[in-house]
Amino acid sequence: MIINTGGRTDTVHYYTGWLLKRFEEGYVLSRNPLFTNKVTRYELTPEAVDCVVFCSKNYTPILPHIGGIAEKFNIYCYYSITAYGRDVEPGIPSIEKSVETLIQLSGIIGSKKVAWRYDPVLLTQEYTVERHLEAFEYLASQLAPYIDRCIFGFVEMYKKLEVNMPELERISSEDMDQLAQRFGAIASKYGIYIQTCGPSEDYSNYGIHASGCMTLEILGNANETEFRNLKHKGMRAGCNCIESRDIGAYDTCVSGCKYCYANKSPKAASENYKLHDPNSPLLFGHLKTTDILQQGAQRSFLKKN
Repeated sequence: MIINTGGRTDTVHYYTGWLLKRFEEGYVLSRNPLFTNKVTRYELTPEAVDCVVFCSKNYTPILPHIGGIAEKFNIYCYYSITAYGRDVEPGIPSIEKSVETLIQLSGIIGSKKVAWRYDPVLLTQEYTVERHLEAFEYLASQLAPYIDRCIFGFVEMYKKLEVNMPELERISSEDMDQLAQRFGAIASKYGIYIQTCGPSEDYSNYGIHASGCMTLEILGNANETEFRNLKHKGMRAGCNCIESRDIGAYDTCVSGCKYCYANKSPKAASENYKLHDPNSPLLFGHLKTTDILQQGAQRSFLKKN
C-alpha cells in the first residue's frame, strides 16, 4: 500500500510534529471526508507500507528527520515550486528559499527521490505566459542536478476559483501549447525529464511525456524496489497514478493559496487548524464515541520473490 501524506493538506509544512509522532507510534487514523463518522486505521510500519509519498511546498520542517524516515521506508518527495509570490501563495517561502530547501532535501535523500512540480499553471495580468517562461527557466537551471523529473499541469477551473481568485484569466489552448512547447525545450536544455499528469493534451512532440506522476515504476526506480505490474486506477477521472491512501484532511492547510482545491475557504482551514492536537492519531480533532472505526486494508504492491 502507498501512503500519501500531502494530497489533502500540506502535512509536511504544518504538521511535521504530528507526522513524526504517527511514525513513532506506528499507526494513523484517517477520517472519511464524505462520511465523517467513518474512521480508518492504517499501520505506519515498513512491513505494512510499500512507500510513503510526501507532497509539499515547504520541506524545511522535516529536513532534520527525513533521512531517518528514508532509512526505514521507501519514500518519494514531490516539491511544488512555481512562479507565484505571496499575492497568490501567502504562506509559501520565496522561490529562492524553496530552491535552497529542495537542494538540501536532495542532498539528504538523493535526487532520484525528488520530483519538482510546477503546477498549477494559471494566468492573470501579473502572471503572464512570459513570466511563467522566465520563472520556469530560472528554476530549471537551478534544480536540474537535484531532481528526478519535472511535472507540470494547467489549472483546473473549479467553481470556487471564481470567488477565491476573480483575477484568474481563462487559459486558451494556444497559451497551453505555447507554454508546453517552451517548457519542453527548456527541460531538454537542462537535461530534465518532463511530464504532465492527468487529463491533458498530447505534448509528446515537444518531448513531454504523458503518464501518471505517482506510478509504481517511478516509486520503484527511485527506491530500487520492484513492484508488481498492476493497473493504475488513479484517484480521479483521467488520472494514471497508482491508488494510495491519504492520511491528511481537507480544510486544514493554512498556506492560503488562492487557487487551493483542498479548502472550502481560508476561514474553514483556520478553524480546523485550531483543533489540531499533535498527540491525536487524527490530523485534527479526536476520535468520538459515535465514530465507526475500521482497520484499513493494506495490500502490498511489492513483487514477491
